[in-house]
Amino acid sequence: MLVVKLGARQGDFTVTMTIADVEKLQQLYPDHKIELHDGAITIMSPSDVTSAIVGGRLLTRLSTWVEPRRLGYVADASAGFRSPEGDLTAPDVSFIARERLSRAPRTYAEVVPNLVAEIKSSTDRIKPLVEKLEAYLKMGAQAGLLIDPDQQTVTIYQNAQTPVVLGNQDTLRLPELLPGWEVAVSDLWPDVFE
Repeated sequence: MLVVKLGARQGDFTVTMTIADVEKLQQLYPDHKIELHDGAITIMSPSDVTSAIVGGRLLTRLSTWVEPRRLGYVADASAGFRSPEGDLTAPDVSFIARERLSRAPRTYAEVVPNLVAEIKSSTDRIKPLVEKLEAYLKMGAQAGLLIDPDQQTVTIYQNAQTPVVLGNQDTLRLPELLPGWEVAVSDLWPDVFE
């Protein structure tokens, strides 16, 4: 992951990044995810295979619940969301209720997803992922999931609540957000074929 901080004064000149600048950078790095936060851009390389499989499994299980019920949209890591503060973020998996987004735009969505999931890659550190989830909650997300394939845990973050850590023996449920939806935590991890 490369973080470039812009906006520092250099003489009488200040450099600032805009969403349009991020769009231009995305053309230079089409295989990378680029986010903008407080004038700093973060360019992330493609994920490791385990993290991608976990993301695909969560996305599939969410989609098969959400779509037939016409509850909203489920998006993967390539979807960009513009926050009220002007930041651009791309959670690994997200759910946006139809009340928040009635039509999917052909640009970045100016909405905060109801649910965001961050999947720890082999090179990620936990603290920045937790900070990212907490920022989503402050902006209006109802729940955040931190999925750690190394520890095989899912931590649920919700406003004004103590995070709940689930292990392989547990079932992930979000009854306030997705009543009736559930997935066994152990079903998120890649199979081992021998």
